[in-house]
Amino acid sequence: MIDALFVTLQVILAAIAVYQFGFSLFGLRKKKKRAVHAPQKSFAVLVAAHNEEEVVGALMENLKQLNYPRELYDVFVICDNCTDNTAAIVREHGMNACVRTNANLRGKGYAIEWMLKELWALPRQYDAVVMFDADNLAHTEFLMEMNHDLCTGARVIQGYIDTKNPEDSWITAAYGVSYWYINRLWQLSRHNLKMANFLGGTGMCFETNLLKEMGWGATSLVEDLEFTMRSASKGVYPRFNYDAKVFDEKPLTFKASSRQRLRWMQGHFTVARRYFFPLLWQGIKERSLTKFDLALYGANVYIVLLTFLMTAVMWIDNALFDGPHIANIYGHLPLWLGYLAVGANILTFLLAMVLEKVKFKKVYLYLLAFPVYLLSWYPITFYAFFTQNNKQWSHTKHTRVVRLEEVQSKQVS
Repeated sequence: MIDALFVTLQVILAAIAVYQFGFSLFGLRKKKKRAVHAPQKSFAVLVAAHNEEEVVGALMENLKQLNYPRELYDVFVICDNCTDNTAAIVREHGMNACVRTNANLRGKGYAIEWMLKELWALPRQYDAVVMFDADNLAHTEFLMEMNHDLCTGARVIQGYIDTKNPEDSWITAAYGVSYWYINRLWQLSRHNLKMANFLGGTGMCFETNLLKEMGWGATSLVEDLEFTMRSASKGVYPRFNYDAKVFDEKPLTFKASSRQRLRWMQGHFTVARRYFFPLLWQGIKERSLTKFDLALYGANVYIVLLTFLMTAVMWIDNALFDGPHIANIYGHLPLWLGYLAVGANILTFLLAMVLEKVKFKKVYLYLLAFPVYLLSWYPITFYAFFTQNNKQWSHTKHTRVVRLEEVQSKQVS
């Protein structure tokens, strides 16, 4: 019985790995022809902030420099339970500081839900809502790119999430490598196939009418994934805009990174429980590969958990009980095939860096520690499984003040 279970799971996991690798190949080529439109859409730019006095000023300066008519966008910073000078700094820059105090409903999802209600009550209504985090920097063409997509019928759009500080430490470099891979070989591949993309928490754009129809309703620890699943279940698929870049600050230390990723995985378990089977059933019933693909993405957290548990059980069986006593299909495959699979996995990350023309020299040196980052997802996911009912939002402190010109100059140096 155990052998049959393990073999079945191993076959399923191998099939999923091949499936994902196959999809990544469609991100090798970037299509250049796309429709462009004159500026016509108006935007409410929302910035989620909790005690961000050290970095919010740089973002306010950045948002003033966007290549988009100033009368077509307004900035609203959600000063959520702040105890510092975030609101004062925002007002100094002439932007709207929207102060929210609620000790019970804490977290980005609740803050956005509150802000949207405030927004709908204003005399001016906007065509779309864009969301950033306070530590971000937006490319000057960001709103113009969102305008192009909205004018061609997109209702939910995810921009390209880049890393603001990839050379600060080995952990920020690991984040950078991961996001270059995700943008090029995951998001772009699905965009090229006209399938749904997933939201990444920042650099997001939503048609106002859609938000009013659906409501926000995404208040889990991973509000971006939750809204992705909600919109997809209603047949509204997020679109990816490769050219709309937003630069995000990554945690400097392994401890801070682990805390952030633990929150992500806890929230991911919640969303997977709620949406995996309904979305999977819709995909089968409607013969929709797009919904099946998103359901599979939602189940990734369980895939990581299963891989970790099965690997641990087989290692214990061999090391402590003179195994193997459990069936292992990989033991019957040629050794070279195993090396090929591992090599292909590593090469996809390097390939993404080459395709994205990454110029950060330190990042290539930090690649030696990248496997540690990848392996650390297993214990983090394992712990998240047993603590997934924890709904307490944990804030990631941001301190890295960088200007857009500095980031862009390093990319081309």
